[in-house]
Amino acid sequence: MEFWELFVFGGFFLIFIGVLLFAGFPIGRLPGDFSFGGENFKVYVPMATSLILSLLLTLFLWLFFRN
Repeated sequence: MEFWELFVFGGFFLIFIGVLLFAGFPIGRLPGDFSFGGENFKVYVPMATSLILSLLLTLFLWLFFRN
C-alpha cells in the first residue's frame, strides 16, 4: 500500500466517524458500556462501543481491501 492510499483511507474513515456522530449514533453511551466508581474515582469500560466500532472497521477494511 502506498503512502497516498493511507491518507485517502484515513480521510474516508474520519468522514465516516463524523457522519455517525452527526447522525446521533450514541458512541460511548450504549447499553453495554460499564461505568462504576466511588466518591473519588470513576472507571469506564466501553465494551459495546468497542465491539461495534471493531465490527464497522472490519467491514470497512474488508470492503476496501478484498482481492
